[in-house]
Amino acid sequence: MRKETAKILVVDDDPDILLTGEIVLKQRFTKVTTAEHPGQIADLFEKDSYDVVLLDMNYSHGDNSGKEGLKWIEIISKKYPNTKVVVITAYGDVGIAVEAMKKGAVDFVTKPWEYEKIQTTVLNAVKLGKNEREIQYLKSREKSLSDNLKGRTGGFVGKSERMKEVFQTIEKVAKTDANVLILGENGTGKTLVAQAIHRQSNRSDQVFMPVDLGSLSDSLFESELFGHKKGAFTDAREDRIGRFEAADGGTIFLDEIGNLSAAMQSKLLTSLQQKEITRIGENKSRKFNSRIIAATNREIFKMIEAEEFREDLYYRINTIEIELPPLRDRLDDLPLLLDHFIAVLCNKYQRENLKYDTSVIKKLSSYSWPGNIRELEHATERAIILTEGNTLKADDFLLKKSAARDIQQLTTNLEELEELTIRKVIDKHAGNMSKVAKELGIGRTTLYRKLEKYGL
Repeated sequence: MRKETAKILVVDDDPDILLTGEIVLKQRFTKVTTAEHPGQIADLFEKDSYDVVLLDMNYSHGDNSGKEGLKWIEIISKKYPNTKVVVITAYGDVGIAVEAMKKGAVDFVTKPWEYEKIQTTVLNAVKLGKNEREIQYLKSREKSLSDNLKGRTGGFVGKSERMKEVFQTIEKVAKTDANVLILGENGTGKTLVAQAIHRQSNRSDQVFMPVDLGSLSDSLFESELFGHKKGAFTDAREDRIGRFEAADGGTIFLDEIGNLSAAMQSKLLTSLQQKEITRIGENKSRKFNSRIIAATNREIFKMIEAEEFREDLYYRINTIEIELPPLRDRLDDLPLLLDHFIAVLCNKYQRENLKYDTSVIKKLSSYSWPGNIRELEHATERAIILTEGNTLKADDFLLKKSAARDIQQLTTNLEELEELTIRKVIDKHAGNMSKVAKELGIGRTTLYRKLEKYGL
């Protein structure tokens, strides 16, 4: 039997109990330490940490009240919160055991010991501690990512009519628990919308858990979202919670939901309908209470018509829909966005009194921004890093030539219009020719002929 990686401390004034505990527990755990009195606990914790303390309740001759044990449970719970306490009681001392669990113990065992029972009890305490630490790690990690993103971008800016509508919808939907679907091209700020909804919601003090579904293969999907039991598959070396459990009480953001396969769509739909998940390798289901926000840059309605996305899943995630406009459709916001990014990035790079001349807005307004706001941020950051003076000029902004045509003065020549259209769609789909051909409504062979014709 493979040993569980865990450190166990047994505290009891009976040498026979200590010897038995060491022998029995070493069969299941990698390290077992013993101590004759809880007064040794502080010194032991200075040298090492422990996953579980197995603690006797009485240490004074003739005292069976359990008061000493209760005192030490409180001390351990306060000073070493990541350590779980399992108490040792005499047979029939149920009252003491109950009081111990009120003070912070997670379970109890009775004397005389049943060897298999004590191994199982301690193992469950170890797993409980690991699960709690993993949840805390995920929550702190996602909070850190969220805070970092908030500090970097400061959230939304915009005054265009399209963005005013978005802000109004966010304000209305945030205080509800309605599921939200966010649509928009890459770089339009879908993650920021999800975070804004979470921050303004009644769940704002709970975790915001983003999941990039586009990066998950079918084999990883269930393990990542639902969790797994140790031994469920080859690499499942320990129990692991899924993202839905980790986001319980908070918000789970399912990004790139349009990339899910039919099989993954079916599994996700079942969980959302029943509000419960089942870890891989387990038979019991677990309820979750997470708000669902989903997002995709794909044309979801065309996918439904082509039977590439389940219509019932669409309605499940889409109580409220928010569509973000591309930057080219909200050019009124360019000065505001540029001012915002300059302020944030100058603080990051410790630049002061940095301004830009009028030629910058003129150049940026004539660009089609295939990468949207994300591309504007990157272009601004690059300009700030490379410029030597205190004034940004148009030449400091390096933009893709393929998209730098004046969108206000497009040619009326049909061939040039066709070339510009193909370039634009190629930029939109990052060179994925299958998607390019599909959007243009032509076959791949025809597309390749046109690429050769225009030297693309």
